[in-house]
Amino acid sequence: MSDEMKNDSSQSFEDAFNSIKEARKKKIENFSMNLDTEISSDVPDKKSTDKYGVADDVNFDDKYTQSTRARKRQTRKSYDEINSYSDENTKERIARDSEKAQRKQEKQQKKLAKEKSKKNKRAFRLMWLASVVVISILVSQLFLVGVNDMLAINRTNAESVKIEIPANPTLDSVADLLLDKGVISNTGYFKLYANVTNASDGFRQGSFEMRQNMDYEAIINYLQSNSNRTDSVKVTFSEGMTVLEIAEKLHSEGVISDKEKFLELCNSNEFDEDFEFLKQITNSTDRYYKLEGYLYPDTYEFYVNEDPNLTISRFLSNFRKRVIYTKERVDGYEKKVSVEQRALKTGYTLDEIITIASIIEAEAANEEDMYYISSILHNRLKSDVDEGVQTLDCDSTSFYPYRNKEDVPADMKNTFKSKYDTYQIKGLPAGAVRNPGMRAIEAAINPYDTDYLFFCHSAATDTEPSYAYYATNIYDHQDNLVQAGLTD
Repeated sequence: MSDEMKNDSSQSFEDAFNSIKEARKKKIENFSMNLDTEISSDVPDKKSTDKYGVADDVNFDDKYTQSTRARKRQTRKSYDEINSYSDENTKERIARDSEKAQRKQEKQQKKLAKEKSKKNKRAFRLMWLASVVVISILVSQLFLVGVNDMLAINRTNAESVKIEIPANPTLDSVADLLLDKGVISNTGYFKLYANVTNASDGFRQGSFEMRQNMDYEAIINYLQSNSNRTDSVKVTFSEGMTVLEIAEKLHSEGVISDKEKFLELCNSNEFDEDFEFLKQITNSTDRYYKLEGYLYPDTYEFYVNEDPNLTISRFLSNFRKRVIYTKERVDGYEKKVSVEQRALKTGYTLDEIITIASIIEAEAANEEDMYYISSILHNRLKSDVDEGVQTLDCDSTSFYPYRNKEDVPADMKNTFKSKYDTYQIKGLPAGAVRNPGMRAIEAAINPYDTDYLFFCHSAATDTEPSYAYYATNIYDHQDNLVQAGLTD
């Protein structure tokens, strides 16, 4: 029971008790006055009276008997009532009565509150039901609109539009582009569909030609495949180009936007897991570019501003196809063999054969010259006759990773020294100096059988091609240098 109700109960009890007390006082006074008056006027002298003041031995006449008895009963009743107000348990009885009244009041209040609660519940249920109906109608309308757009029911226009997806596209940006071009009608439902189907990312940048009546699944599949891009460009790379030259050409053709990122990847281990043949390279720290020699020269179709990882993967995939996977019938072998299998028969690793081939590619004047130069390189690598043939002495290695001195940056042109310079080091350099084609690789595997140890070339002119000179000793080589116009 709350404090307020307790206070009200206590006040009611005091008021009731005071009222009863006052009534009792008045009844006692009135009773005494009436009793004295009645006894003195109606009753004759008596010897003694009972407790009510009535004489015991009075002999009443018949005419007074009835009224006297009535007054006597009334007297006894009043006396008992007075005594009842004087009882010592009056407060307890009044308290009980008051508590009963309070409980009755509380019960009535609970009943009223319960009835009110029932009314409120009925009103809430009615409002809830109405809200559910309204929301259901709205949701169903939204669902129908979304489903129609998802299935392209209301998009019957089969015309094609061009969509230009920017670099690093987000679901929001793609949805806005599609809405703007009329390919979809509801971006919210399209994004919901993409999220539910786990297709919120994976969109490709580039140009796409799309029909306006494609459903959501077709749209997403179309935009997440590079094969549907229309912004492709074909680029041809000639045999013997360096990594630096390839990076420059890719940039000028719009294939890559960041040359430094491309060069950084060419000197990383990023592709080792996908291309097993790269794991044979164990001296990466000694190289200028780890992938030099493996960017197979060919004609490729790229996408504008494509991921440089994808660009490099194209080169490496082509190398793997040509050198590792392709098998042909070759004299001296019972079964078809790959270039890699034949390279390993030479006693060199595949990486060493690629390095030899890169020097051949850089030094040879023509295809036949490749086989003579291959012979000279192999002879020098195996020879320990005298000091003159303990180094390869190839000009193509002197300024690598640059093609020649003119390509060296101006701030270090006069001080630059290549760690690949075969005039200074013995044996092969740490890696390839060019990206050789198949002819140079074949020449590296199958050199002519000669005793030559030296070679040189005359300069090509507008009318005459370069001419090759070979020698087995230093003296003949010096004569050849004179004939080639390289010395006086």
